[in-house]
Amino acid sequence: MFSGNPNLQPEVAYEWSYGAVYSPKWIKRLTLTADFWHVDLRSIAAAVGPQFIIDFENQFPGLVQRDPISGAITQVVDPGLNLTRAIVEGIDYEAIYILDTSMFGRGDFGRFTFTLNGTYLSRFEFQATPFSKRIGFSGMFVPLSSTFTGSLPHNRAFVSAFYDGPTNTWLGGFDIGATVHYTGQYQDDNIELPASRARKVREWITLDLIASYTFNLPLPSAAEVPGLAKDGGKNVKMQDGKEKNVLPVSTAEYNPCGSRAWLDGTTLTLGMQNIFDSDPPFVAGFPENNYDESLATIKGRFWYVQLKKRF
Repeated sequence: MFSGNPNLQPEVAYEWSYGAVYSPKWIKRLTLTADFWHVDLRSIAAAVGPQFIIDFENQFPGLVQRDPISGAITQVVDPGLNLTRAIVEGIDYEAIYILDTSMFGRGDFGRFTFTLNGTYLSRFEFQATPFSKRIGFSGMFVPLSSTFTGSLPHNRAFVSAFYDGPTNTWLGGFDIGATVHYTGQYQDDNIELPASRARKVREWITLDLIASYTFNLPLPSAAEVPGLAKDGGKNVKMQDGKEKNVLPVSTAEYNPCGSRAWLDGTTLTLGMQNIFDSDPPFVAGFPENNYDESLATIKGRFWYVQLKKRF
């Protein structure tokens, strides 16, 4: 039975974070970044769900009503409650290295950019009442009937490598890159599954490719157009003091048009996501599609073409 609660109080959150950025002098163009964050939620207003109340009945006294003789559950009251606390901690990290081929002194052959970016969820603890123990949710799937739902893997990251063509050449507008996405494994809905069927959700790895070319055409050289200037001819005073009438010089210019004008500033992109057509990992806790839509997609291999014009 679901019920309201007129005594609900506002939620409170305390957050803090600190980080560092390091660029070593002995490895030029390398940047390392790390940010540690901490979120402390208190007086969380939520309905925890009947099954969650049953699973942790001792933490919700009076909400599970049983037959005094058989002990069978006759009613579960699921009101809106101010739950005690949830603490979430983790680390965001990133490493970027830019390799400029001109640094070797043998010409400019373009630039490579390598990136590692990820998040490590180190702690996700939930305490329902002041007298109950904290429940750790990090690295597992939280049932849909709970206050916090979905998958909470410890590790999520991506690695990418991109190449940009050398400037001042026809390859200057050429870009190509690859990105590998990684979601680490985590425990399935083992709260509601029997202990004999406890399982892990496998990791999910996908590869994306992208290539693009931007047309940056040089401006045509200015040229005079035959015709009359708006002021007509003028007398010009010579060095000997005499005046001489000179032919007017047109101030008009040719307006760039045609295919050249349309190509300039145009970017053509071709990309493909999930190159190996990897299926999302099976999650028993999701009853509809059996995969976590917040972390994975079922659309499989996907390619696209994009045309963009800058005016």
